[in-house]
Amino acid sequence: MALSRGLRCCQRAFAWLPVLIIALVVLWSYYAYVCELCLVTLSNPVEKVAYLIIFHILFVLFVWTYWKSIFTLPVQPGKKYHMSYADQERYENEERPEVQRQILAEIARKLPVYTRTGNGGIRFCDRCQLIKPDRCHHCSVCAICVLKMDHHCPWVNNCIGFSNYKFFLLFLAYALLYCLYIAATVFKYFIKYWTGELTNGRSKFHVLFLLFVAVMFFVSLMFLFGYHCWLVSRNRSTLEAFSAPVFQNGPDKNGFNLGFVKNLQQVFGEEKKLWLLPIASSQGDGHFFPMRALCEAQNPLLANEEQWEDDGIDEEPHAIEISTN
Repeated sequence: MALSRGLRCCQRAFAWLPVLIIALVVLWSYYAYVCELCLVTLSNPVEKVAYLIIFHILFVLFVWTYWKSIFTLPVQPGKKYHMSYADQERYENEERPEVQRQILAEIARKLPVYTRTGNGGIRFCDRCQLIKPDRCHHCSVCAICVLKMDHHCPWVNNCIGFSNYKFFLLFLAYALLYCLYIAATVFKYFIKYWTGELTNGRSKFHVLFLLFVAVMFFVSLMFLFGYHCWLVSRNRSTLEAFSAPVFQNGPDKNGFNLGFVKNLQQVFGEEKKLWLLPIASSQGDGHFFPMRALCEAQNPLLANEEQWEDDGIDEEPHAIEISTN
């Protein structure tokens, strides 16, 4: 027992290693840019002040969004999704799978749950003992069910889901701009050091290495940020991109796709002035999400709108049966 606890503590400590690496790289980049480039290498005072002001704005936004991505706890399903003690006892004492499915369906009838398992059953987490809300998944690393789970990110040592997905996107965006700005402003002095026009040995090492690191991270972040922009435009999570959500009429990868503008509003909110700030503004509470088929049922005109195209083939959304109980 003590050995198991010790292993878990070591595992939790080791999980912070990627975050520590990122923090050290960011701190070094701050020192290299501010001290070695701006204070030592630059001689023009106007250029020096301009570089420092823009750099510090991007640095604050980058660090702020990274902090929010790390320390915003993932949201778990509310109490009404947890099984009562009586239902739990009835479910565990029942050995017949078909009866267990009936018990879950009976409980879920009172909840706004429309997605299903691959075989059409109610999505139930036997570890957390709860009915999973739509787009909710169990994280094996955090050992909890996370609302609108996207993925578990080792670089922030946290689950990315409903509560911090906006912060994670902003973190990627500001990290991308941070690296781009460093690379663009350092490049001129990189050439001067490379050709021997500037000779300060210590600053030369920092400036040369700073450009290399900024470009390397910029390329990596560009692909990751681009992929998540594509996911947001289609209102999908990373998990849903690999495995389409299943509704009562079958799987539909466009089931939550409401159109580009509404998809953006789900993540960033309706107040555009808050879109670029790491302030919680996502729509809803993470337990229920509007579905395209439901919107079309309420407004038949939407059924004639052009669907997203994948691989050059238009896909018709599946209808979703809504329980009136």
